[in-house]
Amino acid sequence: MSALKKKFEAAVADSKKLPERPSNDVLLQLYALYKQATDGDVEGKRPGFTDMVGRAKYDAWAAIKGTAGDAAMKSYIDLVNSLKG
Repeated sequence: MSALKKKFEAAVADSKKLPERPSNDVLLQLYALYKQATDGDVEGKRPGFTDMVGRAKYDAWAAIKGTAGDAAMKSYIDLVNSLKG
């Protein structure tokens, strides 16, 4: 396993133990970066207007479409580290 992948997995674990809950915008950023790093570009249809949470998640993920997996991992790690203080 690469060093980046190990740091990413450690950041994922750390994200579950943050001192305080991040804002919804930051949570969406974390979600989008995680999905981009693990699954690649968003696919499928955008959820309908009745699924507000699903729609917000889809939009956040779609906003970083085209970002390389390694770049998304680095951004995720940096974001989690900034939240840890």
